[in-house]
Amino acid sequence: MTIEQLQPAPPQQVGVYVPYYPQTSKKQILPLAISLYQKGAIEGQRKIEGADSIPFIATWNVSTLPADLCRCRIQFDGNAELSYEIMMANFEFVDFLIEVVMNFRRTRLADFSQSFYRKLLKLED
Repeated sequence: MTIEQLQPAPPQQVGVYVPYYPQTSKKQILPLAISLYQKGAIEGQRKIEGADSIPFIATWNVSTLPADLCRCRIQFDGNAELSYEIMMANFEFVDFLIEVVMNFRRTRLADFSQSFYRKLLKLED
């Protein structure tokens, strides 16, 4: 299943996450991001400027509560040595998935944001 095939999550599932996203633009994407979250995985391509994109598979555990912890694993290029893992609250991870959906709409490429990768690689301040 691709991002463009996602069906919005039902209002009762979206409602518990709404208070975490005051921005109207994010609230509009939230039903699709929650639907993606509930899939528990995404395949995408990390765009590298001046080079070929690197395929990745990201998987995560699914929970119904926004404050529960989410463990996300991401593996690049099918290489176990290029595997990373991060834990964060579900609402924070869903925020990154909102950015994935927004990025896909702009570029037609399923990829996480720079801020996600900085957090994943522990490069954020």
